[in-house]
Amino acid sequence: MATELKDLTKRSENYSQWYNDLVVKADLAEQSAVRGCMVIKPYGYAIWEKMQQQLDRMFKETGAQNAYFPLLIPKSFLSREAEHVKGFAKECAVVTHYRLKASEEGNSVVVDPAAKLEEELIIRPTSETIIWNTYKNWIHSWRDLPLMCNQWCNVMRWEMRTRPFLRTSEFLWQEGHTAHATREEAEAEARTMLGVYARFAEEWMAVPVIQGVKSETERFAGALDTYTIEAMMQDGKALQSGTSHFLGQNFAKSFDVTFLNKENKPEYVWATSWGVSTRLIGALIMTHSDDNGLVLPPKLAPIQVVVIPIARNAEQLSAIDERLRPVIEGLRKLGISVKLDDADNKRPGFKFADYELKGVPVRLVMGGRDLENGTIELMRRDTLEKETLPIEGIVSHIQTLLDEIQANIYQKAKAARDARIYECDNYEEFKKRVKDGGFFLCHWDGTEETEARIKEETQATIRCVPFGVEQTSGIDMVSGKPATQRVIIARSY
Repeated sequence: MATELKDLTKRSENYSQWYNDLVVKADLAEQSAVRGCMVIKPYGYAIWEKMQQQLDRMFKETGAQNAYFPLLIPKSFLSREAEHVKGFAKECAVVTHYRLKASEEGNSVVVDPAAKLEEELIIRPTSETIIWNTYKNWIHSWRDLPLMCNQWCNVMRWEMRTRPFLRTSEFLWQEGHTAHATREEAEAEARTMLGVYARFAEEWMAVPVIQGVKSETERFAGALDTYTIEAMMQDGKALQSGTSHFLGQNFAKSFDVTFLNKENKPEYVWATSWGVSTRLIGALIMTHSDDNGLVLPPKLAPIQVVVIPIARNAEQLSAIDERLRPVIEGLRKLGISVKLDDADNKRPGFKFADYELKGVPVRLVMGGRDLENGTIELMRRDTLEKETLPIEGIVSHIQTLLDEIQANIYQKAKAARDARIYECDNYEEFKKRVKDGGFFLCHWDGTEETEARIKEETQATIRCVPFGVEQTSGIDMVSGKPATQRVIIARSY
């Protein structure tokens, strides 16, 4: 049975299938009866809860407050902001009726034609329109600003090709929406939230990211600027892992949201929106995991330490449990999540394989000989290294070790990413190498024509104009025109 648990497709053989196998076998999620929608199972949802809790704290530290807005949006709202409706029209699910009735045969239900809605409703693909319609009632004076709301919710985008966590028709996320008195405040807020996402990705997820600004064609629909964090998966593809948008006054003008400034004159407010989703779980899986299963950073692991006693009989099990109790209590007092698995309906080998598959950072095992010797076996999931240690002092050792594992996972991911960032000024070379993955720093002439040609010919896209990279003048490798910036180009999920 332990062999079946780990019967994953090898990453080197089929990375995509390995990912799909791992999502199912590690009990994270499964397909639902609705095409493109998934069921997030308790273990997968526990990871999301840990993400939520930390992100929520970070949002509130910036001054954001949680609220909730309706799932259904009047269709007319979307058409008020032209770029916005253009960007989301193909993905919208539409509610047209409000009642069903029994068929004439009585063995099924049909839509009641008499119950057609006067105005069709859109299941939210994002909430800018319904929120800005609400903000009109909340904002009157400069004293009402800034207004900073966040909501945790689900959204619906009718995707044709889906993959668990990475791209599903319905997904969970948070979306922040802020209103400001000045352009400078709004732009600063958008950049601040990008920094929050980057810090969360690197310090909690142990995923190194590059911060930057999107090209005009890759912006969020209705934004003046979209800031992004881009992560690299083990196969060298990019994953957009969080975005923050400077919306200017577009939505304020569409929904007539004005305020009286300090001179008592009306002005349109300035806006931002920002969001991350359950896609982060996909990023977590694909950045760290291996052919044995998940590798989870301790800060986000639902179970940080699993304790497995191995006994010949009930008497010995009782003695081992007694010896382990202060260890478990000591770890829990430090806020470390511990699971004692003393169930007798599964063999030790099965348990070992299961917890490796689920990415539990530390495994402790105590048998009869350990009981006699005052020792315990410890295995760390990130390296699969085992050692036998004195049980005295094991609690403080594990506390330190969890920090070490967190740092090691990040450094390993960063080294792998950095080794696949290339400067490239030759288009023929780029076309050959981009198939194998990586981030390519290339000069770009800033035109949509060049961007479109790269996408059409290589299936790669401009991920962002990166921050923190020295921008030098050069020649665009595609058009041969002068260029003043290097951008990151990569294939992506």
